[in-house]
Amino acid sequence: MSVLICGSLAFDTITTFPGRFAQQILPEQVHILNVSFLVPTLRKEFGGCAGNIAYSLKQLGGHPRIMAMLGKDGAIYRNHLDSLGMMLADVRMVEDDYTAQAIIITDQDNNQITAFHPGAMGQAHLQKIEANPAIKLAIIAPDGRDAMIQHARQAHTVGIPFVFDPGQGLPMFDGEELKTFISQATWVTVNDYEGKMLADRTGSSLANLSKSHLKGLIETLGADGCNVYIQGEKTHVPGVKASAVVDPTGCGDAFRGGLLYGLANGWDLVKSVALGNRIGAIKIAAAGPQNYTLDRAALGV
Repeated sequence: MSVLICGSLAFDTITTFPGRFAQQILPEQVHILNVSFLVPTLRKEFGGCAGNIAYSLKQLGGHPRIMAMLGKDGAIYRNHLDSLGMMLADVRMVEDDYTAQAIIITDQDNNQITAFHPGAMGQAHLQKIEANPAIKLAIIAPDGRDAMIQHARQAHTVGIPFVFDPGQGLPMFDGEELKTFISQATWVTVNDYEGKMLADRTGSSLANLSKSHLKGLIETLGADGCNVYIQGEKTHVPGVKASAVVDPTGCGDAFRGGLLYGLANGWDLVKSVALGNRIGAIKIAAAGPQNYTLDRAALGV
């Protein structure tokens, strides 16, 4: 059984700033902000949340099915995904735009500043989720605004349970739209910053939002682990100490791959989240979002 992964495929340009953003940005001068960061290192990587989540899930032995758009420069990315054995029936290429691009600067405290060009992702709404008995569950991850709205509605309509993962796309939606997503989803996952925004825009705490049809709401806390809310009850799942802290890019997506593996295999939510925490800790020790390897035997999967 496959897991449908709706989201972006992007090329990541990843740079490192060997200082702290907080020492370069003057809070009282943000209205005339004009800063430049010297970044001695630069790498280009395959990225985007759909590609990163699928990479994690595939490494665990899962069966990701990606639904995403590539641009006229996307052949190299499609070949990369094909070499990994991904299901690509729902990956389309458009000839009138470039593949999405992310330019990421990471400081020494692992804070990040990202510029994102959506490119072909803006046409992701042209893809449609239809009933398919081979799809066990899905995730609606950051994508084009219209695509996220339509894919959530379509998955709900055809009865595919899904994780709503708004990520950096959350600011695109108002409170009513977010409530609609939640009403259609089976699970919701956000990081702590997104969780505060979700609560503010919906006018409800995360605990209260979980007091519904949802099977759970997950708030990720980075190295501190996660809070899992089920019917208003909070369970803290501790973080996992990484062997090294090299690059946080894609850690949240790696976590989601572990989460989806657990859910697809019938695990309870806390156990699934615990696996996600372990995968995130492994990923942060590697540079780039798709360069780490997983030892399934050591992970017990």
